[in-house]
Amino acid sequence: MSASNHADEELDDNLLDAEEVGEVVANGADQDGHDEDHEMDSDDEDEELYLQNDSIAYFDLPQDSLFTVAQHPVWGSLVAVGGSAGQEDDAPGAGWIFDISSAPSRPVLPPSYNSGPVTDPETSRLESLFSLEGHTDSITSLTWTLPQGEVLISAGLDGRVKAWKTDVQPPIGVKVTPLGEAQEVDEVNWVAACPSPSHPNTIALGAKDGSVWVYTIDPSDPSNALQIVQSYFLHGGPCTAGAWTHDGQLLATVSEDGSLYVWDVWGAAAAQGLTNDNGMTIVSLTAEDQRFEVLGGLYSIAIDPRDTFIAVGGGDGSIKVVSLPRLGAAAAPARTNGRGGRGGRSGAEATAGGQILASLQNHTDSVETLSISVASTSPLTVLLAAGSVDGGITVFDATRSFSIRKHFVAVHNEYPVVKVEFIPNTWVLTSCGMDGVVRRWDVRASGTTDSSNSG
Repeated sequence: MSASNHADEELDDNLLDAEEVGEVVANGADQDGHDEDHEMDSDDEDEELYLQNDSIAYFDLPQDSLFTVAQHPVWGSLVAVGGSAGQEDDAPGAGWIFDISSAPSRPVLPPSYNSGPVTDPETSRLESLFSLEGHTDSITSLTWTLPQGEVLISAGLDGRVKAWKTDVQPPIGVKVTPLGEAQEVDEVNWVAACPSPSHPNTIALGAKDGSVWVYTIDPSDPSNALQIVQSYFLHGGPCTAGAWTHDGQLLATVSEDGSLYVWDVWGAAAAQGLTNDNGMTIVSLTAEDQRFEVLGGLYSIAIDPRDTFIAVGGGDGSIKVVSLPRLGAAAAPARTNGRGGRGGRSGAEATAGGQILASLQNHTDSVETLSISVASTSPLTVLLAAGSVDGGITVFDATRSFSIRKHFVAVHNEYPVVKVEFIPNTWVLTSCGMDGVVRRWDVRASGTTDSSNSG
């Protein structure tokens, strides 16, 4: 076992084993063997619900559901949330920015390990630093631009895209200034910031009408802050998800009509003769190709950190894995991935992508969320995690023909899994469910551990 693997084993020694907290109850019976239907017919029995708050801080200004959370890329304690201002059908959108740095930390070990008197830990109430106003319907997407987080972008069901200049001046505080807005569509489904240092303060968004838009934001020009770079109209249904390659050269989007397009936003692929006949895409796959057909459409997307393949999740529980094109060294300079390995698309001749590498089916309902991690470089281990409405999480090993490494059933008390995300370049996976619980998993082969927090 290598030294890096020893270090991984020490990452979460204080977590519980998954087998100690997970249980599958079959045939509608509870832990005592009572029939579930019989329990529902009994109106005389009171149900006790135990809620445990494990948070170190809370923010309770929102009066209704929150749909999106964003973290500043440089100042990680700065957080933005967005949702609805109320439960009425015509309630406007609402969003806030707050700072969690003032929240006190808690001991890693449980109270039983304390030698002195044990007191209940206090949970801090966080105050709003700024309110995001001006949306006439719910805010469903938030992101700070890269690489410095100069601008916060908010978008939502009203089709508006609003830019907020964010000037962080520690220890003085944060100054937020409305910068401008644009509206080209009726509803915005998602927003993603471009990571390319050559194209700072650039975002992409997908709309309900299937269109895809790329904007560059100029923080120094409030009169023309949001400038359209590209717009695409090939999707035949709502554009449900999108992601940039990690070098920011390509943009991949999926749709409810079952199509996947990888867009050559900056012309790097066209310069090497890799674009399709339409001159816009470098990969085009639709449901007309039976090998790629996914019943119910596509709703989730993730890109390998080495930019070698893309995974998309569908409404029938299936996942399609497709190769990404490799741009030549002139378009993608050599870079390292931060752990001693080289970027997947560097220093090689250009090659076309679009090959279907795998068709995976391990869920019975829609795959709503995907995440990919290069968990180890020696030996190389690339993991793909999928979370589904059926309440399960599957972890595939991409370096071993996408074989199933872990499969967790009913991990969020049989509620849908709405988000899975790896800590970059680790074995640690975080999941969120409709049960209101956040869980963290160590998905190494030596054993699966779990840590749960609810609020």
